[in-house]
Amino acid sequence: MSLEKKSLAMTRTWKPLSKTPGTFFFMSAQNNVTKAVDAFKKSLKLCVTKEMLLLSITTAYTGLELTFFSGVYGTCIGAVNKFGTEEKSLIGLSGIFIGIGEILGGSLFGLLSKNNRFGRNPVVLLGALVHFVAFYLIFLNMPGDAPIAPVEGTDSSAYITPSKEVAILCSFLLGLGDSCFNTQLLSILGFLYSEDSAPAFAVFKFVQSICAAVAFFYSNYLLLHWQLLVMVIFGFFGTISFFTVEWDAAAIVAQGSDYRSI
Repeated sequence: MSLEKKSLAMTRTWKPLSKTPGTFFFMSAQNNVTKAVDAFKKSLKLCVTKEMLLLSITTAYTGLELTFFSGVYGTCIGAVNKFGTEEKSLIGLSGIFIGIGEILGGSLFGLLSKNNRFGRNPVVLLGALVHFVAFYLIFLNMPGDAPIAPVEGTDSSAYITPSKEVAILCSFLLGLGDSCFNTQLLSILGFLYSEDSAPAFAVFKFVQSICAAVAFFYSNYLLLHWQLLVMVIFGFFGTISFFTVEWDAAAIVAQGSDYRSI
């Protein structure tokens, strides 16, 4: 056989190895891990920026009040024996009115934000005032030992005779105020980190979840008025820190960015 025929036979015999499905799966998994690590590194770098540190105070407040209206407040209503035989049914009614407040606030402020000339600060200020009014009414209406009352409930009284109507009104106010904070927090995060928003929202959910877990822990030990005090403090400083970041965002708008399209 000639040298040319031998070379042709070897060329036909040796074929490049094709990639098996297992190889593709391994490469895809490796790419996903790399992307996850990169996103985690970006989130860590984002945590130490001025804007994110300030917004973390506001986010921490949303985590604390999330635990309060989703778990603690319903427990308080169910523990007040002076509500009579309807005390357990009031828990479900409270959840309904929290949802009504959330839906109303989210719809209203979501529509208004498209044509809002005054920025996000008025909405956040409204949310803080609504929550502070709700906390004050809860302080007057609910016994201090309601969050840690035994299964039998508590016969204690607060500063006024416990009122079902006031309790349900506070549920609505809690939901409305929460929608004010959350809509504006998501809006400003999307504005400041529009090019790469995934790490920013990851930090937001992380801080919120951690604070919600901490609130669930201390809710089993602290009396109601101390829990309300913690939320008032975080709510006040969270509102101030949000104002600071919003003023910086307004300066960006003055440089030509489209603020109202958020």
